[in-house]
Amino acid sequence: MIRVFDHYVPTRTVLELGTDFLLLLLASVAAGATLIVTHSWPPEADDLLQTLWPALLFAAATSLLFIAFGAYQRDRAGSLRVVMMCALLAAFVGAGPLFLAVVLFSYPRDMALKFLGLSYVYLFVALALIRKPLLGVYAPRLWSRNVLIVGCGSEAVQAAADLTQRGVGGYRLIGFYPSNQECAPLGALPAQVLDPAMSLAQLARTHSVDEIVVGVREQRGGVLPLRHLLDCRTQGIRVHSLASFSERLKGEVPLDSLKASWLIYGNGFAQGWWRTTIKRGFDIVTALVLLLLAWPIMLLAAAAIMLEDGTPVLFRQERVGRHGRSFQVLKFRSMRKDAEKDGIARWAQANDSRITTVGRFIRKTRIDELPQLFNVLRGEMSLVGPRPERPSFVEQLTEQIPFYAIRHSVKPGLTGWAQVRFSYGASLADARRKLQFDLYYVKNHSLVLDIQIILETVRVVLLGEGAR
Repeated sequence: MIRVFDHYVPTRTVLELGTDFLLLLLASVAAGATLIVTHSWPPEADDLLQTLWPALLFAAATSLLFIAFGAYQRDRAGSLRVVMMCALLAAFVGAGPLFLAVVLFSYPRDMALKFLGLSYVYLFVALALIRKPLLGVYAPRLWSRNVLIVGCGSEAVQAAADLTQRGVGGYRLIGFYPSNQECAPLGALPAQVLDPAMSLAQLARTHSVDEIVVGVREQRGGVLPLRHLLDCRTQGIRVHSLASFSERLKGEVPLDSLKASWLIYGNGFAQGWWRTTIKRGFDIVTALVLLLLAWPIMLLAAAAIMLEDGTPVLFRQERVGRHGRSFQVLKFRSMRKDAEKDGIARWAQANDSRITTVGRFIRKTRIDELPQLFNVLRGEMSLVGPRPERPSFVEQLTEQIPFYAIRHSVKPGLTGWAQVRFSYGASLADARRKLQFDLYYVKNHSLVLDIQIILETVRVVLLGEGAR
């Protein structure tokens, strides 16, 4: 894992993104060189240098589209099929804007079309012939790390399952080192139980262990070999608690193994004036740009709501914001006027009968959220942050879910880490799972993470993921 402004990025993701950017650059340079060679021979050195600007433009824009379409999600990493699909989507979605940009800054109109066509052809060839052998055979040696889990109970088994499912080839489980707690049945363990007669430090040296995960929740009463763990740590071997392991691997903070001391003494939760100023500036500029682009869609949505169900078009609802302060969130009305005539707040369900026909469409496409850009401009919300909830829900969830109030230490957002990582929350169990992602964001938020979330929101909107 590489820590980028407090956000954990898998080493494999960095290598894949870097490789894809170089392949995109190579494909577009080859396309530009092909155009020059076919139009003038021998080519001039200055003509070849002029191909670099459109090549960089193509590589940067297409890389952003790859990120937006989820090519580097942790559960999709390493898949050539996913990258090929993302390349097809990028060609479909990005062809128009890229064509205009290339015409404006680089090539005349007829050559720009040929440049883009050749770039995509060379790209697919490069992905098939270079990317798969390079990242599938050689690169894993650079990022694969040997992991040993202390403990062999249910928490350790779950940590091993997460390692297998989310590690995407980046980790190799060496085995389990038993603690003074009960072990799961041997058939339930996906790896060997190591000999406790040997010290943990000896086993780590023998098996070339890079990282140790303490897979034990209750650690009092001499359960853990603390002296041995300290020996491993002084040898340069990383030692992770269940919470820090899950944070790095899954991008969430697990409530079941979370302790207040870990939150208090750990890294994160930066709220300095510099970060706050940068985030506020980013919110204002991006919100104004989105309003400028989206106002025709907002007018059409307002007209459709009026035609189907009359006024009011906008819906105002009390939500809880930063530091527990309430504010009125703005949305396009997607439910019938009498949806909550009894005054009782309810979770939105799949196929909710209260939602109108237009409302179902604008919810699916997230158009109903666009008026919240005005909440962003007023400073009540941010573009990225935990989604704001209604006071009655907040009161209920704060009583039933530990650490729930921590999410109110930052401004609520139009989109968030939970929105691009989890489906729509419609129950207490869903709220617990979403909080795990919200805690990760609150603890590790940065401009880099905000940009990643905004890019991934494009995929969520286009594919209608999680909407109800």
